[in-house]
Amino acid sequence: MPKEKAIGQKLCELIPINRADGFFDKYVRVVETGELLDEECPIAPGQIQASWIRHQVIPLADGVAITSRDITARKGAEEKIKELNEDLRKRAIEVEAFNRQLEAVNKELESFSYSVSHDLRAPLRGIDGFSQALLEDYSEKLDESGRDFLQRIRASTQRMGQLIDDMLNLSRVTRSEMRREGVDLSALADRIVKDLQEKQPERQVEFLIAPGLMTDGDAQLLKVALENLLGNAWKFTGKHSPARIEFGATKVQGKLAYFVRDDGTGFDMTYAGKLFIPFQRLHPLTDFPGTGIGLATVRRIIQKHGGGVWAEGKVGKGATFYFTLPDKGKE
Repeated sequence: MPKEKAIGQKLCELIPINRADGFFDKYVRVVETGELLDEECPIAPGQIQASWIRHQVIPLADGVAITSRDITARKGAEEKIKELNEDLRKRAIEVEAFNRQLEAVNKELESFSYSVSHDLRAPLRGIDGFSQALLEDYSEKLDESGRDFLQRIRASTQRMGQLIDDMLNLSRVTRSEMRREGVDLSALADRIVKDLQEKQPERQVEFLIAPGLMTDGDAQLLKVALENLLGNAWKFTGKHSPARIEFGATKVQGKLAYFVRDDGTGFDMTYAGKLFIPFQRLHPLTDFPGTGIGLATVRRIIQKHGGGVWAEGKVGKGATFYFTLPDKGKE
């Protein structure tokens, strides 16, 4: 009932029949004791156009003042909050259960990593070692085919060893805790480039490293990511000289994106989706060595920081790998 219609009505006409007796008892108590009555009650269908009403009976010197206010919206909001809190409670229980499962999985992964690093390495070292001994001590008794077979055995065991190392590194990236700090990406790139040049000083490669590229993140993990990106650029520019590799930053859709660009072999964009999947390779192993783990590791690291990574390339025209990181100081 609108307040205009309520004005002038008898109190008994405004109060639900099912609550009238109790209300008048309280009304009398206010008159007798002088204590404020403040209550919230539901309204029965067919009464005032509200589901919930707040009654107040205020004692005055010469009587009482009675107010009645529609609080349906507030009650609805309170009920919604209760539902949301209950939903959050259930979700918290689910998250706790998931975390326990994740902890168990991580322990199994640690056990597997230990097994891989110890139980598999030993026989590989044995195969490689005995193959080398055969080549050194019995080379004269072997024909060219025999020596070639042993060289292939050694190459395969060494490749498997490298694959194990890369798998373990990928596993560590996934499980490692983040240690955020200010990171000078330009300085990291500069040190990585110097290491590459020292290993192959005969190569003619022009490096362009943008100065002052700072971010927040895990310095060790970001170093691993840049080592993989710059190492790939170094590898895939190995078939032409002079080569050019660049590390810098640009705006992509209004957001800062770092990039590593080279003028090397490049790739067909049709297969760009495979680049960051473990063990996926776009080039023959005979042309470019590798295990197919490096870019998958880069993606794990950047995602762990809350960023994204993607690539653009063209066959014979080089490639550019982009990655984003959250704004400095933000998660």
